[in-house]
Amino acid sequence: MVSQKVNESLTERAAQFGLILDDISITHLQVAQQEAEKARFLVEKAEQQKKAAVIAAEGDAQAAVLLAKSFGSAGEGLVELRRIEAAEDIAYQLAKSRNVTYLPQGQNVLLNLPT
Repeated sequence: MVSQKVNESLTERAAQFGLILDDISITHLQVAQQEAEKARFLVEKAEQQKKAAVIAAEGDAQAAVLLAKSFGSAGEGLVELRRIEAAEDIAYQLAKSRNVTYLPQGQNVLLNLPT
């Protein structure tokens, strides 16, 4: 294609001066082409990340709407359930770690939960 035409033109021109060209390499053109492809890839990647962020934000918005509706219909029971689940998860994570010791104070054994 282009590199072949350039190769033929340079070979013919060099032959006029009595030079024989064995091989011609167009490295700058290849580097520029690779940089253009890399830039195209980065743009496509950024667009995909943008779409993913929009989809995640829409999902978060829908989750917030559903939580608000559930608070209205179920009251604070769901919040209390999530608080207990979070405390259970934290206690499990702390129990797995050898470097962490949890010493409860008073009657509230798990992170200030009502008794």
